[in-house]
Amino acid sequence: MRKTIFSVLCSYAVSLFAQDLSNSPWHIEATQIDPARYFGITVANGMIGLVSSPDPMRVQDVVLNGAYDYYQRGRVSNILKTFNHVNMNLDVDGRRIGRADISRYTQTLDMQKAALTTTFDVGDKLSVRHTLLALRHLPYTAMSVVEITAHKDVTITPMSVIEAPTHLADVRNYYSEIDRPHVLIPLLTSVAKSPSGRYTVAASTSFIFDEAHGQEPKIIHEDWDYNMHLAKFYKLLKAGQTYRFCVVGSTVSSHTYNDPHNEAERLTIFAKLEGRERLLQRHEAEWEKLWQSDVVVEGDLEAQRAIRSALYHLYSFAREGTALSLSPMGLSGLGYNGHIFWDTELWMYPPLLLLQPEIARSLLDYRFERMAAARQNAFSHGYPGVMFPWESSADGSEDTPVWALTGPFQHHITGCVGWAFWQYYLVTKDKTWLRERGYPMLKEVADFWAGRVERNGPGRYDINNVIGANEWQENIDNNAFTNGMAITVLQYASAAAKELGLTPNPDWLHVAQNIPILKFPDGVTRENATYKGEIIKQADVNLLAFPLKIITKEADVRKDLAYYEPRMAPDGPAMGHSVLAALYARLNEPHKAYQAFVKSYKPNEVPPFGVLAETAGGTNPYFATGAGGMLQAVIMGMGGIDITEQGIVQLKTKLPPSWRSLTIRGVGPEKKTFVVKQ
Repeated sequence: MRKTIFSVLCSYAVSLFAQDLSNSPWHIEATQIDPARYFGITVANGMIGLVSSPDPMRVQDVVLNGAYDYYQRGRVSNILKTFNHVNMNLDVDGRRIGRADISRYTQTLDMQKAALTTTFDVGDKLSVRHTLLALRHLPYTAMSVVEITAHKDVTITPMSVIEAPTHLADVRNYYSEIDRPHVLIPLLTSVAKSPSGRYTVAASTSFIFDEAHGQEPKIIHEDWDYNMHLAKFYKLLKAGQTYRFCVVGSTVSSHTYNDPHNEAERLTIFAKLEGRERLLQRHEAEWEKLWQSDVVVEGDLEAQRAIRSALYHLYSFAREGTALSLSPMGLSGLGYNGHIFWDTELWMYPPLLLLQPEIARSLLDYRFERMAAARQNAFSHGYPGVMFPWESSADGSEDTPVWALTGPFQHHITGCVGWAFWQYYLVTKDKTWLRERGYPMLKEVADFWAGRVERNGPGRYDINNVIGANEWQENIDNNAFTNGMAITVLQYASAAAKELGLTPNPDWLHVAQNIPILKFPDGVTRENATYKGEIIKQADVNLLAFPLKIITKEADVRKDLAYYEPRMAPDGPAMGHSVLAALYARLNEPHKAYQAFVKSYKPNEVPPFGVLAETAGGTNPYFATGAGGMLQAVIMGMGGIDITEQGIVQLKTKLPPSWRSLTIRGVGPEKKTFVVKQ
């Protein structure tokens, strides 16, 4: 008989339970699970994020992308946490099992298939395998595949549970059954209001039973209280018997649908009647497409797994065709309120642009669709053009907490947006896009900077009273990175106009030529007009060499590296070290590049999956910004991939001694492969 997809999955799950995966470049395995030191890994599909829990068959959070509401945290919006609708309970012989009842507890993320498999034993009675997926082809739907093997005669009671987090209001719980001649469709549904009442959110689940097991069990609904209800069934298993079933669940909000209650149920019905095999087949096919763009390191398993983890998370947190962007914490929780910063354009966007241009375009669409709000923000501050907020959420207006001065003063983000738009054109050469979206954005960005400078004479078109990339120095003048980015995008706007056969505003290049980049007497680039060598939060000046390419002479690049590397704070975010890694790699210093590369992620890993915190020893994962920086160190540093006026080219670089080869495949629209060997 032909093997079904599900039988393949089950045999795969069996191998997971028995196989030593310590040498697998595709698996992250957690065996020492301490609830007091547990930082979950996220299973996501760009629209929903499911954050794993130390408790078996449960999740910590379910995050819904694109929807923001107010949680009374800093008087600003927060990305919406919806129902925990993929949670499950399991009774064994009438007793609820928990962590105290289980042994051989392991959680394993298969990055290739985007599946988190939890395995454990319940005494000597049974073994459980629970695989959780955020289905890539169904953006609002998740699936759990459960396999229970009895070692003794035993009665099991699996339960699909929907729980409402405390911030949801007016929770309504429903249970219904749609009866058809050959199938019964049970629907467990919850509907509530978001914290302020702005949105209605809904979640619905149903069971998929294996036809090989014969008649489907009777479903029992239990409505415990307003914030939790469940659907369960009883099953007597004989010793040696294996029983398999699935739970599918969908969650949506009125941000996307006018009628989220009915739509959540429709999507769940669709998934149930698609069936397990079709769902798995399509999910895995979508991830197979994503992984056609991959980074392969030979000779360093730890680095390979870390690189794949970074790619997995960026691929999981975003998707094409959504006009949604990436928060520093992706879909891993409420970190940074789920807002959009410069982290997207300067850190996470470049590796996605090279490996997944369609996803990168979606990030740009997020900004383009919020240009009206950016134009209003510029107007409110007395400037022309567009001024993008430091923290953006649903509508693109400023959403930074008032106590943080970054909101009114961290203006370089407007340059970062324009920079990202031109990079997209350089990679794709899509002139229609440039005419319709790229140039309209760059024109407004250039107008902002031409109006933002203070024209104090030749070489003194100053940009005063800002906060740069090094946020520890506030309200400074002529910040190196801010000025460098302004120069860059003014030049890009002129180039974009010429590319379309238009006459650029001559003032743009005039302004660019007169914005100063300050220097110390010895030629080291000065971070700002009052900078005197203080410890810095992260790289600022060094960004002028990479990625901006304003400082290009090797001697100048080295001089700035030597000065600023020792001044980087040990508790600063990971991105600074990734910049240094890229620069050292491009200077053909593989030893220093590797040391900085390791610093860009290794000290930030937290147990049990090694997900990245923002800082060394931090506790706020997953820091997708750090993942983006680390990937740039590999792809654009060690790999030498460079975005130029001629498109994507490869610079000559040297690998760290332990790396036999580095292969970057699926690059750009043509899906090219680039290789570096020892």
